[in-house]
Amino acid sequence: MSQRAGISTTAARLSGLHLRLIHWDWGDFENIYPKIKIGTIIALYLGEMGHVDKSLCLANSGMVEMHMVEVSGQKADLHRIARPQPVRVIAVTSGKGGVGKTNVSVNLGVTLASQGYDVMLMDADMGLANVDVMLGLHPDHDLSHVLDGTCSLEDVMCTGPEGLRVIPASSGIQAMSELSAAEHAGVISAFSEISFNPDVLIIDTAAGINESVMTFSRAAHEVVVVVCDEPASITDAYALIKLLSNEYGIYRFRVVSNMVQSAQEGRLLFNKILKVTDRYLDVALDFAGVIPEDEYLRKAVQKQRAVVDVYPRSKSALAFKKLAKKSISWPIPTAGGQLQFFVERLIMANQKEIGARI
Repeated sequence: MSQRAGISTTAARLSGLHLRLIHWDWGDFENIYPKIKIGTIIALYLGEMGHVDKSLCLANSGMVEMHMVEVSGQKADLHRIARPQPVRVIAVTSGKGGVGKTNVSVNLGVTLASQGYDVMLMDADMGLANVDVMLGLHPDHDLSHVLDGTCSLEDVMCTGPEGLRVIPASSGIQAMSELSAAEHAGVISAFSEISFNPDVLIIDTAAGINESVMTFSRAAHEVVVVVCDEPASITDAYALIKLLSNEYGIYRFRVVSNMVQSAQEGRLLFNKILKVTDRYLDVALDFAGVIPEDEYLRKAVQKQRAVVDVYPRSKSALAFKKLAKKSISWPIPTAGGQLQFFVERLIMANQKEIGARI
């Protein structure tokens, strides 16, 4: 089956072009995929030689069909494939609170969304959630309503800057900060009901080393550890890495040096942790980058906006864009990369927590 659709280029993307569907030309096709509306964003992936040889992904459909499309007046063939694109799952954690972890999660998510990626940001700090606060969002529902059966996970999602999908948690509810393994299973099962696969899932974990931090970190493909140049932050980051390595078999960590005065200071901070882990642990640490101390970042927080959104040329915003670019270069899972695989990893992690208690 081969058809033509008119499309117009709207933005560039690292792995290809980001395009917007502007009209249908093929009769009953719209009836087959009713969720795909005029204005839906679609992605065009180019091969190494510039040929269109992978797919035209229709957003929200989970399906890929072969079509003829027209790009800048030139026709291009697109080959049919059946599998969804893999999902990058990134857990952002820190050990110590107050080191800017949530700022990293929020600005990484908004930056990737602005580049055309479908990004879902989950606030996994169940009892002291603040992702929605930092973005000036006012959700009517949160994860507590998912647990009590009032809403599905998609029901509680709200939209942030650049189309970022935010899963808000609750704040000030002690019971949510002390979820049992069975209650964690309720959150996990909610993921299996999501009807789409995002490109990137970012999990903003709670501070510390509680059960939820362990569970989500173990299920993620990448664990990003945010650290600042304070003894308590360095000590707690090392303790977190040690626990995830020795007890749960995680051996690769990406380290972000936050709130530093210069790139050199950020590298020295990373080297402090690297020196200790190289001596005592069997882990691989990667220097993911530096986020500088920046007055504009403080102003953005006061405005309840992402700094990359409100002050895009500030020092910290440019640093977040570098981090986003690097994160997309991290290896994509070649097998089991869909959201369902993340759910399965969560279930396995949760079952081990239950087993450890028996």
